[in-house]
Amino acid sequence: MLAVFAPALRRALADGLALDWLLAASPANGLCPELSGEGLSDPDPLPWWAAGSYAGELRCRLLRLRRSPDPRAMAELTPGLVAGLRRDFAGRATRPLLVPIPSWKQRGNPLPPLLGRLLARQLGWRVSGGLHRSRPVLGQHHLGRELRWANQAGAFRADPPTAGRSGPRPTLLLVDDILTTGATAIAAAAALQAAGWRVAGMACLGRTPLAGP
Repeated sequence: MLAVFAPALRRALADGLALDWLLAASPANGLCPELSGEGLSDPDPLPWWAAGSYAGELRCRLLRLRRSPDPRAMAELTPGLVAGLRRDFAGRATRPLLVPIPSWKQRGNPLPPLLGRLLARQLGWRVSGGLHRSRPVLGQHHLGRELRWANQAGAFRADPPTAGRSGPRPTLLLVDDILTTGATAIAAAAALQAAGWRVAGMACLGRTPLAGP
């Protein structure tokens, strides 16, 4: 098989096009068709930014990462998300603080805090840990939209901003691995806003595809 591709590979190397040729020729090139080069974003159900659509290969990768967290493998998924956040927050007076959504389980989802650290390193932002669970919740995988909202209502509490802080108060950007109905994000944002914070929205790796009409 290698002998078949060797002449084309030599020509690509000679033309300085080896990388493009290999990416196009290899089905296992690390690329994920659901990822977007500029990320995805929308203001509904709250402003959100995502690396891509939670389907196909991206869905499989995120499920594997939940079982076996790997910072390098996750970093491969974030370029479009980072590009979208950098673009949309470039003109703002202050950089948002990144707030990973916590799990109520002691050994919960490892991806939100890992994603928060990756985004902080790539964007030069900071991670804040002022959001907490106030009560247990059910796993939401098999819950419908209305049950998800009821399940997450009042499930968070937040620390208030530091008293006596000078200068403009930073906004917060929630961080999670997947955005589905928005029930978890909205409940977390409500707790933060009730404590006196401003919430800019949420950054995530995958946005569940919206159902058709």
